Amino acid sequence: MRRRRTLWFWVFVGPFALGLAVFTYVPLLWSVALSFFDAHNTVTPTHFAGFDNYVSMLRDRAFRDSLRTFLLFTAFIVPVTYLFSLSLALMVNRLRRARAFFRSVFFLPAACSYVVAALIWKMSLFNGVRFGLANTVLGWFGADPVAWLSTTDPPWYWLVIVTVRLWLQAGFYMILFLAGLQRIDPALYEAAAVDGARPGWTVLRHITLPQLRATSVAVLLLLVVNAFQAFDEFYNLLSDARGYPPYARPPLVYLYYTALGQGQNLGLGSAGAVILALVIAVVTVGQARWLRLGRTDGDG
Repeated sequence: MRRRRTLWFWVFVGPFALGLAVFTYVPLLWSVALSFFDAHNTVTPTHFAGFDNYVSMLRDRAFRDSLRTFLLFTAFIVPVTYLFSLSLALMVNRLRRARAFFRSVFFLPAACSYVVAALIWKMSLFNGVRFGLANTVLGWFGADPVAWLSTTDPPWYWLVIVTVRLWLQAGFYMILFLAGLQRIDPALYEAAAVDGARPGWTVLRHITLPQLRATSVAVLLLLVVNAFQAFDEFYNLLSDARGYPPYARPPLVYLYYTALGQGQNLGLGSAGAVILALVIAVVTVGQARWLRLGRTDGDG
């Protein structure tokens, strides 16, 4: 019986474990190995470069600028998405009718492809000519059309990037908050009402938010990691036949052009990927310690 269970375990788990190893772990390890070699136009280099690729990436002003830009982007998009998804969850949770309908409607964008959403935003909503929806609305008030994705002063392209990211991600995190809200004991709200607490900010602050602490920590960690991994929407929104503009360039787009562009420097690109992974790990661990992840209220 034990052998049969072991056999069926590997029958079901084996293909997924093999695929994970072949398509995830092996490429990751090989990327780390490539970062220590001079790998131009090859994935099997022979010239060992040591830490030269890392030094070159850290000295590269464009790479440092991409990291600084997206540290600021993360500092903005994380709280905005958190508050927006929490607000949606609170509103949907208060509904007595059609709750399942609105839950599904707000979650549907999470199933949409980032590429498709970026093209819709680029070609239909924020088109740089007068036929885009945003410019059509501005025209009703007598304003001139705005080149949303090519105007850098003021940087209107951030409005396009932020709105498409909110539309794509808010529904997913709303579902996480809804699951947390449904786990809260209704007796807590009844006791608060008996004590004279008014529904609204007081109940939200002293009951709802503390009970959502575990969910909030998970949502914030996921938001930070997803912000640093941004690629699809930026590349499809801002790139054109001439390439990618020098502004709003995320680290993954920069590494994409470094490793697969004209130079095809896979060693340099791999070193940048390792640096980015370390930055994500440091920021995530620091955030987890700041949010006291894994600690109880009695821990010091």
